[in-house]
This record gives sequence, structure tokens and C-alpha cells, in this order.
Amino acid sequence: MDSLRPELIEFHGVFMSHYFTDNWENVQNFKARPDDILIATYPKAGTTWVSYILDLLYFGQTNPERQSSIPIYDRVPFLEIFVPSIDAGKDLADRLQTSPRLIKTHFPVQFVPKSFWEQNCRIVYVARNAKDNMVSYFHFDRMNNVQPEPGDWSNYFHRFMEGKTVFGSWYDHVSGWWEKKQSYSNLHYMFYEDLIEDTGREIDKLCNFLGMSPSAEEVQRVAGSVQFDNMKKNSMANYSTLPVMDFKISPFMRKGKVGDWKNHFTVAQNEEFDEDYKRKMKDPSLQFRTEI
Repeated sequence: MDSLRPELIEFHGVFMSHYFTDNWENVQNFKARPDDILIATYPKAGTTWVSYILDLLYFGQTNPERQSSIPIYDRVPFLEIFVPSIDAGKDLADRLQTSPRLIKTHFPVQFVPKSFWEQNCRIVYVARNAKDNMVSYFHFDRMNNVQPEPGDWSNYFHRFMEGKTVFGSWYDHVSGWWEKKQSYSNLHYMFYEDLIEDTGREIDKLCNFLGMSPSAEEVQRVAGSVQFDNMKKNSMANYSTLPVMDFKISPFMRKGKVGDWKNHFTVAQNEEFDEDYKRKMKDPSLQFRTEI
């Protein structure tokens, strides 16, 4: 499987791999519909979690068999993915029969196909603090054979800070989407740490944004279904059915906690990271929590 591992390439100023750029023209010409919902995140920031929440909110009661028979990556296609032996994300999205269509992307804001903006689609962005995001992405790159070889932790630590990971700089990604939120009202910006702290509260906020009014019981049912340990055991949510991932190295869903970075960062790395972070993250209105 290692032969699938791609090189990191620079593409329109962002580090990518060819698996997410080979279908570029088709993806850019994707025809969004007004009721489409786009779930956007930097990789390993809670994409699957929020995808599952949305899928349950919209289809959990009307179509419950989806949850036990269709993997999440087919229910919520990954728009830009283009890997041999797996259906292209755009083709899966085009074939979706649901309304609304739930579609995921890891694109930085400037790469999103223009039809999503033209159709004024609702977009849910999820951001996770950089330290935990880095650790999670490192373990993901170790086990995912269609990601570039991550190397050792020390090497990866510096590459992440330099934006030399697939989908580019975390700093640019979270900041670019935050800036877009100021001018595009149909964007709901969520934080992974808030979801961990109080899943029900964040589902309520999400429903408010989407114009949904589920009962308190329904919100609690969804919140219970998407608790990390339940999702980790759920083969339709945990990506164990995808052959490019080696669960012997690390599971797709590893810990789902806030503060795991403390098990990886040395004191010196933490100091170096904090100094670098201050230089890069200038907007005082965008604040992250590295512990709760």
C-alpha cells in the first residue's frame, strides 16, 4: 500500500497532494444546489463528527437504516478526493439522492467551487486548536496510505508550523474561513473544543443556524449517538471499511480529546510553537482553547 503514498506538491500557493488536485477542473465546475450543506474543516478537526450530527438531524428518523448500512463517506461525500479504486468524491456528490445533500471538503476557503457561493449554500466550518490538530493529523498521516509519509514527530512538528501538510497551513485555513464568515452570513463557525465541552448545546446552535427545531429528546438522542466511543465502535462511522487506512498503526478515531498535545509536545517544542503562533495568528477575535 505504501506505493500509493504521494509527494507533497505546491498548488496555487497551498501544499496539497495530487489525490485532491487531479480532479480539479471537474470539482471547480461542481453544480451546487441552494439547499446543499457544505461541511468544511482543516483535516482532523471534527469533520466526521459534524457530518454524523447533520446526517442524524436530517435523516436519523426518516431513514434510520442509513446509519447501519451506508458508510459516512458515502452519505457525506468528500468533494475533492480522487483516489484510484475509490469513487471520486464529486461523482458521489452528484449521485446523492438526499435533500439536502451533505458534502464535505477540506479546501481552504479560496478553493471552494464558486457555485456554493452563487447558490448561497449553508456552510458549517469546524475549527480545532492547532496543537491537538497537529497531533491528530500526525497519527492520521501515519495510518493513511494516501497521505504523504509523515516522518518522525520532530520533523512533522516543524512541517506543520511551516504549512507543509496536505491542505496547507492550519493558520491560513482557520483564519481564511473566519474572515469569510464576516462577509458571508450563511456560514456557521464551530469549535471542536465547544463540541467536546457540551455537545447538546452546540447541536442546538447548529439547529438554530439551519432553521431546525428538533425536540430536546431528539437533540439528546443525536448527542448520545455521536459520543466519541460510540462513533469509534461504529463501522459505518469509523472508516474501518476503507482499505487505504491501516488501523494496525493507528485508528481513524484515536482519542477525540482536548489537550492530548501535552502527551507529544516537549517543553521546548511548546515554547517554540507558542512564539510562532503569536507571530502568525494576529486576529484577536479568533481565539482557541488548548484545554478545557
